[in-house]
Amino acid sequence: MNNYIWLIPILPLAGFLINGFGRNILPKKVISIVGCLVVLASFGLSIEAFAQISSGGHIEANLFNWFNAGTLNVSFSFLVDRLSVLMMLIITGVGFLIHLYSVGYMNHDEGFGKFFSYLNLFIFFMLLLVMGSNYLVMFIGWEGVGLCSYLLIGFWYTNPDYADAAKKAFIMNRIGDLGFIIGIFLILYYFGSTAYADIFPKATQMNGFNVPFTLITLLLFIGAVGKSAQIPLFTWLPDAMAGPTPVSALIHAATMVTAGVYMVARSNILFTLAPYTMEVIAVIGLATATFAALIALSQTDIKKVLAYSTVSQLGYMFLGLGVGAYTGAFFHLLTHAFFKALLFLGAGSVIHAMSNEQDMRKMGGLKGKLKITFITMLIGTIAISGIPPFAGFFSKDEILAQVFVHNKAMYVIGVITAMFTSFYMFRLLYLTFYGKFRGTSEQEHHLHESPRTMTIPLIVLAVLSIVGGFIGIPEVLGGHHWLEQWLAPIFADSTALLPKANTAASTDILLMAASVAGAVLALIYAYVRYVKNAHVPASDTEERPGLVSLSYHKFYIDEIYDFLIRKPLDWLSVFFYKVVDLLAIDGIVNGLGKMTVRSSKGLRLLQTGNVGYYIFMMVIGIIAILVYSFVKI
Repeated sequence: MNNYIWLIPILPLAGFLINGFGRNILPKKVISIVGCLVVLASFGLSIEAFAQISSGGHIEANLFNWFNAGTLNVSFSFLVDRLSVLMMLIITGVGFLIHLYSVGYMNHDEGFGKFFSYLNLFIFFMLLLVMGSNYLVMFIGWEGVGLCSYLLIGFWYTNPDYADAAKKAFIMNRIGDLGFIIGIFLILYYFGSTAYADIFPKATQMNGFNVPFTLITLLLFIGAVGKSAQIPLFTWLPDAMAGPTPVSALIHAATMVTAGVYMVARSNILFTLAPYTMEVIAVIGLATATFAALIALSQTDIKKVLAYSTVSQLGYMFLGLGVGAYTGAFFHLLTHAFFKALLFLGAGSVIHAMSNEQDMRKMGGLKGKLKITFITMLIGTIAISGIPPFAGFFSKDEILAQVFVHNKAMYVIGVITAMFTSFYMFRLLYLTFYGKFRGTSEQEHHLHESPRTMTIPLIVLAVLSIVGGFIGIPEVLGGHHWLEQWLAPIFADSTALLPKANTAASTDILLMAASVAGAVLALIYAYVRYVKNAHVPASDTEERPGLVSLSYHKFYIDEIYDFLIRKPLDWLSVFFYKVVDLLAIDGIVNGLGKMTVRSSKGLRLLQTGNVGYYIFMMVIGIIAILVYSFVKI
């Protein structure tokens, strides 16, 4: 297997090249087969890698020595262990389902071949990110998925708003990436290497080296904040819904935005040795989870609700990482990949049936027309709401239990946020599928279930959203938490340093009951409001109550950023252009040029061509020399 591990990322790269160069030549059927098959093959090889790792150990593959600089030797190599192999299965498995879904969703798009080439390229870079054995290979994948995000968000670039959304995502990610690469430089400075195998054992021995660890981890976390859309760099992700729905599912739900979570989990020992950074992560994660949930409560665009839900769920993951619940955070990453990809693809199925309409106020009554989409989205909604026995219940409860031990106030806020999640997700479900149809007669006439290439991925993801949580059933419910045992070697050093978070079985049951009760109460309230009372959110021309208006307008965060950051930068740019550039730099350069020209014109007059004048000047010169010599004596 070691000899073939490099094929896992190379196969999608080959698909990118084939579909990229053949996008205007190959028929759509060939493009779709190539695009899907290379990802499916990578998934098969990932399963084989999983089977090999299950028997013990890990897989290393050194492709080539990248460069040498003094004592630094960096190789382009892969490390497949218990953490990365799970990510590989998610990336290739969910990625294949999204590729298959795209066959039907993008079938009538002119850029069909280009779209599949971009998807394949994204899978390649995402695999590099998780398979790299050092931070530099990870960074290549990190920047690569950022590039693919830009290409896919702005896929319909003829729409200026979509192009602006792509640029916004790209620029905001660069802010975080700057922190990440500076953190890598500091790692290189303190550890003399970028390889995980060199850094993590040394870090364990350097326990107490607090200031460097804090600085390094804060910089790494800045990178995670940008990539995983945490406060304050979260506003790019909702705008990224401008891309085709499969892009939203693949990049902004299942894989790319979780790269920050993976990076922190991979670097867990560094973060464990920096308790200040851990507290910062927990606070920012909780603030992001709550703030994004508050915004999602009043959104009317079906994809915007899911986008802010993604930001909120990522906040939960970082909350778990911040309190030391590394397994719980990664568990939620896995379950979230299932139910959020399902919800995005389900939303895409609705949009497909509604002739590209995304406003939930113009939907309603779709469950009879889109039966498969409705049932699968219902499953996804129950899963994300944390209602047992679906996947989201187990992962979210594990995080909340650890937060309860860490800080009771954080736990209360976390449970309230979970109630918000249940409310806005069932609000989405009820507004979309219940009541009377509120769209046009033409839309109603064209309502139909999506083709099999779209519904089969929905069904598979729905099944995973039901059973996915069973890999982490806690002991208090009679399980053995397979995932915790599987990842134990990855987090062993951190587990030894972190305080034990043991609670009584009765406390665990009570905590589970509290979170489930909150979710059910929110579900019932949403049902009464949007089904029984048939409430429809106000139109854009109608006034809303103060808090609802703030939530609907996203608390004017974009406007605040525009006023505090963009406009001052624009003013500063104008100042530098008009004062520093034009007056100072250009003034000096042009002034020297003008002075040279004018002095040349003056000196030119001395060259008259008159021999008598030249003899006269020679005599004047000799007299001046004699006078100077006399005065000097």
